[in-house]
Parts: sequence; structure tokens; C-alpha cells
Amino acid sequence: YNSAPADDFYFKIWGGEHIHVGIYNHSKESIKDASPRIVHLMASKLKLNSDTKLLDLGSGYGGAARYLAKKYGCQVTCLNLSEIQNERNDSLNKKHGLDHLITVMEGNFEDIPFPDNSFDVVWSQDAIVHSGNREQVLSEVNRVLMETGDFIFTDLMQTYDCPKSVLKPVLERIHLDSLGSFGFYVEQARKLDIKEIRVQDLSEHLTTHYQRVMEEILDRYDEMVETCGKEYIDKMIQGLKHWVEAGENEYLSWGIIHMGKGCIG
Repeated sequence: YNSAPADDFYFKIWGGEHIHVGIYNHSKESIKDASPRIVHLMASKLKLNSDTKLLDLGSGYGGAARYLAKKYGCQVTCLNLSEIQNERNDSLNKKHGLDHLITVMEGNFEDIPFPDNSFDVVWSQDAIVHSGNREQVLSEVNRVLMETGDFIFTDLMQTYDCPKSVLKPVLERIHLDSLGSFGFYVEQARKLDIKEIRVQDLSEHLTTHYQRVMEEILDRYDEMVETCGKEYIDKMIQGLKHWVEAGENEYLSWGIIHMGKGCIG
């Protein structure tokens, strides 16, 4: 994610604001139109206002942060490892006149650089999947959340019965050893004594999303090869085929997990 080809790929194919799975009204809808819909749905589950201090883990280009800051006046801190993405995020915040509400920091969500009880809300979209220690991520989130805080996130996950043979090529695309699951996150939340846990399964959109990404690459193949290189694009197409196939066979999951240290609205 911190290479020039990866940055060009995600910025151009996803539409320049968001780099996460979207919610689709139909199978041919544009990625750019579908991507913000999940942000709006997640935000609707929270009580947000100008006093809210929100931490966005793995914030990418900051599309969610800008929406939340503009609509609700939230004070948003973006924590993200990719220097290239952070530069784009900063630039877009200034362009939209929101840099007074959004702070962009380089950092690792396995070691969140803030004191205990710092945030009302921790937010993340399809980012925790990239951690090799998801238990530690949840522990850190629990630590920095205030006593009645909310943790809301989406993630790319596997179903409980996903065969290892199916998972192997899926994991190779994002250079990981494992995926989480709805069950895993619920179990971890209970271990941390988190009071309320709500899950909204939106898995059908995962397959549509990766199918749309693949279609977009194929439609713009020559342009993307020129921008990112043939080896990168061909490898991406092959990897996406495995994700689409696993999704169609219902071995992958995606959705919203909302954890509340206090009562959820």
C-alpha cells in the first residue's frame, strides 16, 4: 500500500476518496458511488456531534474522515501506516477546508500512540485484516476508548467453514497468514468485557465489490498497465479472481461490527 503502483491503482480504480468495500444497489454500479454508502450507514449507528473525538484506524485517503468532519463537525484523528496515502489525505483535507478538524498521523494500530480513554469513537474500515495480531488491535482500541465509547468497523473475513485450500490463494493477494471472522471478533470483545456487540452481515456486497474492481481493471487494462506496470496488474487480476470465487462460494464474510463499552443507542 505504500508503493507507487499500489497508490496509483487504489486511487484510480476506487475513485480517489475511499479504498474499502462499498454497498451496491446493483451489480454494475460504480465503485465510486457504492463506496460512500457504507460510511453513511456506519455513521448512522453512532451519536456524533462537534464534541466527538474519533480515531480512524487505517484511514487510507481519508474519505470517511472528511465525511464525518464535514457532516457532524467531529474532531477526527487518522492513524495510518502508508506515507503516500497520508500525504494524499492531508492534501485532500486542505483542499476541502477540513484540515482544522482532521489530523493525519503515521502510526500502527497494534500500538496506538495515545493515552488511555482518549476517544469517544474508534472507527475502521477493512484495515484490521492487515494486522498479524488482531487480538492486540482490539486490546489497544479498548484501551484508548473512553468508558462509554463505541468501536465500529468493517473487515474482510472468512466464514467458519472456509477450507484452507480456498483461503491460501485469497491470503496471498494481501500477503497474510489468516483472516478474522464474525465469531472471532465477538469472542475477543467478550474477553475484553465489552458490554454490547452488534453485527450486520453485508457479505453479498463483498463479492460484488471485487467483481466490479476486476471489471474496472479489465475495461481500463491498457491505462492501468501503463500506470502500474503489467506484472502488478496481471497479478492483481489473478488475485481478485480468487476473492470473487471464494465470495461466490460463500467462504468470505464482510459487514459492520459495532462494539459498545457502554449502551449502544
